[in-house]
Amino acid sequence: MSQYAELKAQIARLQAQADEARRTELDTIINEIRGKIAEYGLTAQDLGFAAPVRRGRPPKKAPLPPKYQDPKSGNTWSGRGKPPKWIMGKNRERYLIAQV
Repeated sequence: MSQYAELKAQIARLQAQADEARRTELDTIINEIRGKIAEYGLTAQDLGFAAPVRRGRPPKKAPLPPKYQDPKSGNTWSGRGKPPKWIMGKNRERYLIAQV
């Protein structure tokens, strides 16, 4: 057997030993950590696991339902923002959509 093959076999054996050692120690470590969390009253935010604070623009809201409709083209407008050309300077009551 070549030296390379022997080293690879040795690595595989050591990795198996390391995995086994981790499995046996894991329960003990988890119980210790839980005890410290309870003892000091730590929260997920204290440990850095809480969701980060969002910065920047808020998420877009759902579009508003249309309030006005052009009878000729069928285009609608919610009544917010710049009015479309088809309603500018006209009586808006004519274009109101009947509320159900």
